[in-house]
Amino acid sequence: MAMQNSKQNSNKTYRQVDKIHAAPRPHWVGDGFHVNPMFNHMVGDKRTDPFLMLDYAAKQYFEPNAQAPRGVGQHPHKGFETVTIAYAGEVSHRDSSGGGGTIKTGDVQWMTAGNGVIHEEFHSPEFSQAGGDFSMVQLWVNLPAKDKATPAKYQHLANDDMPLVSLHDDEGLHAGQVKVIAGEFTPTINAKAPQQGDNKARGIGTTFTPINLWDISIEPNRSIEVAISRSHNLLLLSMQGDVIINSDHDQQAHANQLITFEIESGDTGEDFVRLTAGKAGAKILLMSGEPINEPVVGYGPFVMNSQAEIRQAILDFNAGKFGDIQ
Repeated sequence: MAMQNSKQNSNKTYRQVDKIHAAPRPHWVGDGFHVNPMFNHMVGDKRTDPFLMLDYAAKQYFEPNAQAPRGVGQHPHKGFETVTIAYAGEVSHRDSSGGGGTIKTGDVQWMTAGNGVIHEEFHSPEFSQAGGDFSMVQLWVNLPAKDKATPAKYQHLANDDMPLVSLHDDEGLHAGQVKVIAGEFTPTINAKAPQQGDNKARGIGTTFTPINLWDISIEPNRSIEVAISRSHNLLLLSMQGDVIINSDHDQQAHANQLITFEIESGDTGEDFVRLTAGKAGAKILLMSGEPINEPVVGYGPFVMNSQAEIRQAILDFNAGKFGDIQ
């Protein structure tokens, strides 16, 4: 039986699109990140839970600037996680938990702010010396109330360490690939698992709540299908090319657009999403996760559950409880 917000097709149900959102006007974060703010928690849209915010820096050329690397200086966070995905260029990170390093093209950094952290992010010295194309995504992921006091930590996810799954269309032809950053990718009839005898690819990023973060590339004029748990909310960021969703030509997304999907009733089982690339192929970031369903109160770099907790976060930061970058 079809879900209220799914469409039945043969023995499958397909998750239905809520809206295709055009990219908002871009703005600068520091002097190194020219981003489109695709969504944020201040709007209060339940369809994005457990994700709080997404900034997309589409590809842009930066001139060499070795004397003064561009970026964002020291600033605090508390109560959530930041996930930075490098599509072109390099970013160097340092934080007060002792975490840090440089992510290069294809790498991901996953910082848990938890009970409070101070960090900075700049174009790497090597990238600043050479200049070049730069493109990044930064995603904020909420933490449930019970985990907001967890100690800060840093994960460096190297491109070569993340599972890569080959995708096939209905005729068995190569149709694209999925890089599994976090969560679990279960191949459907359109996909082929990367390890012999293992029908699941598992991302190396660790999460506090069930989340899937998949980087998807689709070949020109090819179609792929992915399965999503009905307990998850679902978002797609279209970064390159055009993509038709669920074979519905009225639901076509272009580059620099966000697709939100209808909320399911939470039944067990899976829905499917069918994605068909245009003549130039398509590149998509898929985000799905179980909603936390808790109050979200944000103030700048802090995201908590109440105004009282926000006030305490400000007091803790001013008292130096977030530590120092060494």
